Amino acid sequence: MGKRVILIILDSAGVGAMPDAGKYGDKGANTFKNTADAVGGLSLPNLRKLGMGNIVDIKGVNPVSDPQAMYGKMAEASNSKDTMAGHWEMMGLITEIPFPLYPDGFPDEIINSFMKVTGVRGILGNRAESGTKIIKELGEEHIKTSFPIVYTSGDSVFQIAAHEDVIPLKTLYDLCESARDICDKYNIGRVIARPFTGEEGNFKRTADRKDYPMVPPGKTVLDILEENNVPVTGIGKIEDIFARRGVPRAIHTKNNSEGMKVLSDELLRAEKGLIFINLVDFDMLYGHRRDPNGYAGALEEFDRGLGEFINKLRKDDIVMITADHGCDPTFKGTDHTREYVPLLVFGEKILPGNMGIRKTFSDIGISILNYFEIGAGNFPGNSFI
Repeated sequence: MGKRVILIILDSAGVGAMPDAGKYGDKGANTFKNTADAVGGLSLPNLRKLGMGNIVDIKGVNPVSDPQAMYGKMAEASNSKDTMAGHWEMMGLITEIPFPLYPDGFPDEIINSFMKVTGVRGILGNRAESGTKIIKELGEEHIKTSFPIVYTSGDSVFQIAAHEDVIPLKTLYDLCESARDICDKYNIGRVIARPFTGEEGNFKRTADRKDYPMVPPGKTVLDILEENNVPVTGIGKIEDIFARRGVPRAIHTKNNSEGMKVLSDELLRAEKGLIFINLVDFDMLYGHRRDPNGYAGALEEFDRGLGEFINKLRKDDIVMITADHGCDPTFKGTDHTREYVPLLVFGEKILPGNMGIRKTFSDIGISILNYFEIGAGNFPGNSFI
């Protein structure tokens, strides 16, 4: 049996506004603290033992004098608060130019280019909206007109929704491939196919979602691991975030619960390497929808699963728990929030203690390479291993 690193991303679980948060309109955001305050306190016994309460003031999660993990928080060096930028930075790519967001919908030049290239006669939507809500509102009109529904969100995404009986799945995927070519010119992070079925009043998105991400503009830690024959498994949307590069084994999951089950199974299967998982429910279901009760419930569910997970670790395992940005469910709007992210690192080989504030998420990637005894080259960051 060889060395393993398990990197767990609690998508959007930030721990307080960064000094430059005001530039993003996010002064005062604090996902963990404000969620706990909104619900009267959180019960996170396993995260508390690790030192979560030592990182940030969380009602119900008090600091401990003998944390079982190295604990601290990380600042984002990238000029962004985007999912892709956060994950890329962890793997050694710092985003200087932020991915564009379109809170008022896409400009005419992008929509006109899409219509010209694809031949569609019109589109519906073109606004920032919840996917389930926009399908509910425009699904019937879509069926009548055959026009695809185009929308965006708090991320840099160009999403296309279509009823499978109106625009067949292959055609929807073709539309997305054409959109990807256009979006590359505008630095838009992802194009997403969002097929749905059903009738008015009962439209349902299917499991045939497909992501078309921008290819990382440079080599990542994942590429280096693959070149050095260190196995990498991506669980959740990891494969999509890295455009399937450096992730030879990928397992897509529908929710946090399935993600933790897959992670547990992977601990039994994988002999060595990096297991990289994103748990998206915090962000997708509760952060963007400004639902602190749902967010709190998801955190407590994760904590319960964490206890079972810890019991399955081996002596050479190192676990890192962090986030990619904030998405404070008590904050104004529906966008991500510019926050520090927590960092908990533990395993039998880790000496617990305070890591302070790390200057970049890239410290994670450098530390992974260090643990696997691989040279870091020109990657940014400082190892905490």
